[in-house]
Amino acid sequence: MEKSQTITSLAKALIDFNSRVSKITKDAKNPFFKSNYASLSNIQDAISKPLADSGLTYSQMPTGVNGLCTILIHAESGEYMMDSYTMPVSKPNDPQAVGSAITYAKRYALAGILGLNIDDDDDGNKAAEKPKDPPVEKPWLNPNTDKWTSAIQALVDGYDIAVIKKKYNISKENETKLLNEIKAS
Repeated sequence: MEKSQTITSLAKALIDFNSRVSKITKDAKNPFFKSNYASLSNIQDAISKPLADSGLTYSQMPTGVNGLCTILIHAESGEYMMDSYTMPVSKPNDPQAVGSAITYAKRYALAGILGLNIDDDDDGNKAAEKPKDPPVEKPWLNPNTDKWTSAIQALVDGYDIAVIKKKYNISKENETKLLNEIKAS
């Protein structure tokens, strides 16, 4: 974070701002994650008057590749705090994906620098969740292998082909071969 030499007036104005601003409501829905969030326009509407009444303003501008710089300024003293953040983007050459990432960064940067209360804080539970293990790639089942012999034995012992398919990838052709070998035995 970068800041002016002193931030005394800025800090006092920020205290005043926080006494004036209300809890920010989550007004938008994310159907992909089945969650709600506070839209950028809702945040901006909620902070606009309390910022002005407190003598504060902010600016946000894209920087570098997928970066965002947010600066909070005390109008009277010129004191400021600013920081930059680079957002990962799943499709870096897609302007819509980059724009979406920047909008997301703007919301979170404003919430952070202003200390906004955006309802339904999960107390860090999502961040503390154990990452899910990536899906395990099933091996392919092919004739003339030990796995093929084990699959035949499992089918002879009464297991259903669905059990074999849960454990192995099997082509339609090899599934037919496997079932024909069982019928032949």
